[in-house]
Amino acid sequence: MNPFLLAAPALVLFGVMLVIPLVMTFILSFNSFGFYTGIEMTFGLHNYIDVLTDDYFYEIFGRTFAIALVTTIICAIIGTPIAYFLTRMRPFWRSVMVLVTLGPLLISVVVRTLGWAILLGNNGVINNALMGIGLTTSPVRMMYTSGGIVVALVHVMVPFMVLAVWAALQRQDPATISAAESLGARPATIFRRVVLPQAMPGILSGSLIVFSLSASAFATPSLIGGRRVKVVATTVYDEFLNTLNWPLGAAIAVILLVAVLVIMVSWNRIVERRFAGVFQ
Repeated sequence: MNPFLLAAPALVLFGVMLVIPLVMTFILSFNSFGFYTGIEMTFGLHNYIDVLTDDYFYEIFGRTFAIALVTTIICAIIGTPIAYFLTRMRPFWRSVMVLVTLGPLLISVVVRTLGWAILLGNNGVINNALMGIGLTTSPVRMMYTSGGIVVALVHVMVPFMVLAVWAALQRQDPATISAAESLGARPATIFRRVVLPQAMPGILSGSLIVFSLSASAFATPSLIGGRRVKVVATTVYDEFLNTLNWPLGAAIAVILLVAVLVIMVSWNRIVERRFAGVFQ
């Protein structure tokens, strides 16, 4: 049977659920909006010009990408050792740890974020504990900050990094670690000189997944950041549902999509050139 026929149902679903909405959003971004007339079927670049010439939007995009970058770095620092330990565990304990690692994915991101809101609030668990042991006399502001968003996003995104790195480490040759141990290398040296280079493909794929999901995240920044810390996703939401300026919201969404794609492709090429020998 023709392989294209086998893939036809998936391609149709992909087109209906993703391609068509993206095309409609792209077309909408060229329309105009009037407070009394609503959406006007015009064609122009005025929405893109408004976004690209306004420092307000530059600040929002900069904050969004900074949060996504910090989240990706922290997830790589946390997820890579966890994935390495998973490869060294016995099957029973590995299954237990995989379940623990994937556990957060079984819970709605909204529920997880509300849990962090309870922890990070001025009267939350963390502040009550800090004041209870005398480390601070007043609540530390963690809600409605970029740092609070990063903490909550790391909890959401770490499983994706662990899975990507673990999949890469499963393809490594165990003899390389045994050889390093027989030559007297310390565990830290083995991890840095042997394991880490072989884990780079997984770190790359995991970082791309985490960065793209973090840059486009809505629920976590909306609940933790609130109205004080706006990111691109919450700005698009406001334009669509608050001001009802759908064309401007569509233009912001398209710019975010293009920016994330450019960053991901550039990062992919840089890492592949730097670690060309590892990927071969």
